[in-house]
Amino acid sequence: MLRSVRSKIIAAGLVLGTVGAGAWVLLPDDAAGHGAITVGTTDSVSSLDPAGAYDAGSWALYSNVYQSLLTIKAGSDVPVPDAATACKFIGAKLTTYQCELRTDVKFANGRTITAEDVKFSIDRIKAINSKQGPAPLFNTLESVKAEGRTVTFNLSARDATFPFKIATGAAAIVDKDKYPAKGLREDDKVDGSGPYVLGAYKDGASAELKPNPAYKGAVKSAKAPVTVKYFKDSDSLNAAWKDKGIQVAHRDMPPEVLAALNPSLKDTRYQESGGTETRSMVFNVRPGSATAKQPVRQAIAALLDRSKIAGDTYKGTVTPLYSTVPAGIAGHSTPFFDTYPSPNAATAKKILKDADIPTPISFKLGFNVRGANVPEAAEIKKQLESSGLFQVQTEAVPVWEDFQRDYAAGKFDAYTIGWIPDFPDADNFTAPLVGADSSMNNGFADKTVGDLITRTQSFSNRSEAANDFRELQRVVSQQIPMLPIWQKKDYVLSREAVTGAQYLSDGTGVWRLWELNWL
Repeated sequence: MLRSVRSKIIAAGLVLGTVGAGAWVLLPDDAAGHGAITVGTTDSVSSLDPAGAYDAGSWALYSNVYQSLLTIKAGSDVPVPDAATACKFIGAKLTTYQCELRTDVKFANGRTITAEDVKFSIDRIKAINSKQGPAPLFNTLESVKAEGRTVTFNLSARDATFPFKIATGAAAIVDKDKYPAKGLREDDKVDGSGPYVLGAYKDGASAELKPNPAYKGAVKSAKAPVTVKYFKDSDSLNAAWKDKGIQVAHRDMPPEVLAALNPSLKDTRYQESGGTETRSMVFNVRPGSATAKQPVRQAIAALLDRSKIAGDTYKGTVTPLYSTVPAGIAGHSTPFFDTYPSPNAATAKKILKDADIPTPISFKLGFNVRGANVPEAAEIKKQLESSGLFQVQTEAVPVWEDFQRDYAAGKFDAYTIGWIPDFPDADNFTAPLVGADSSMNNGFADKTVGDLITRTQSFSNRSEAANDFRELQRVVSQQIPMLPIWQKKDYVLSREAVTGAQYLSDGTGVWRLWELNWL
């Protein structure tokens, strides 16, 4: 999913929690009476409606207030039933997938979830087809059928990754009586069945989460109420951490803080995991864009010094990346390094000269303001302009939602963006990024790439797709609709009074706030 960017609220005494339609019960904040655990992040929630968001901040919240048929437990990379009792492919073709819905699963408002709710939730994703939504994940889904407690998914082609897709926020189950079928829900309310119920919500500021006593599913019941605080940048998050205004900090502390983490730090626990978050420069390939011509993108690829960005801008907390599929994911290769082993201005100059493209080339580079994004953009500009081949106009966009709309509308010739996997498979670094109608919204479509994506999805034994993934990465390194820059580990910081932070995130895209508790 897209890597998004974004008053301490401590609950006291008693909070209200729903247990049924029209019924309320007083619940203690937590067993020890400590109040809510406050979690800080620079991620942003772009929409509370699952049909309108495909970014890390939104999906992190969805993990807790919504429920999907399947989920991925901590320490595992295999989907398991959550709102379902069982799911499986029917037949050997991998084109029919069927799930049986639990009989005891209910929305937090008390209404029993039906198979029709599941069908409605998935159908509206495709019907609304928001430019910022997750519809690209369902590129192989042809239709959904609800019958009794059975949900059947009919696919247009073999898709061994489909179980992973319905374990994500894209398949969050919503109450069909509360959400419009062909439009996004616009209020600040949530009707889901996850481990938490959303209480007070302030856009861009905070979200109060109360344990949902009606939750039935695969994960543990929430132990303590949680208040999520959203910070505009890494420095603000770090200031709140130092002032003890938050007990947990996740995505993203400043690079210099992460680089200085060590076991001797007082009242600080930290966890490193899931080193598959990536960042890339995405090119607008629509006619009229300064980066529409392939040689222009190739020249930029020949100039980019990833090692300098990793070492100087990120203080060694990230690793240079030379393909769309990061290291640690089966099928990873390094085609960009094979073609451009080191930054070379002479190579870039020759590429442009052979294509009869006059220099310097002026283009606009957009980025969302967060963490090291500002110095990163400055470094990219410096590297490209020092060759004399480019003039780069950088444009910082403070608000994440504005940035999404701007790049989708083609406002930039290129933009930098992060990506956190929805599930641990190379398909999640290819289909939604470089496939037709991708979530990158950059106008790229290529038949060879599309055919290879379809082929990689057809293997139930994922190791058999490795050669096709390597060929797919090679083709992308020639077309260059996007230029990978780095990959990094995920860091979670917590105070010693809080337990469970080690399970909060493991690179699977699930934000396990329900694991947090007070000692």
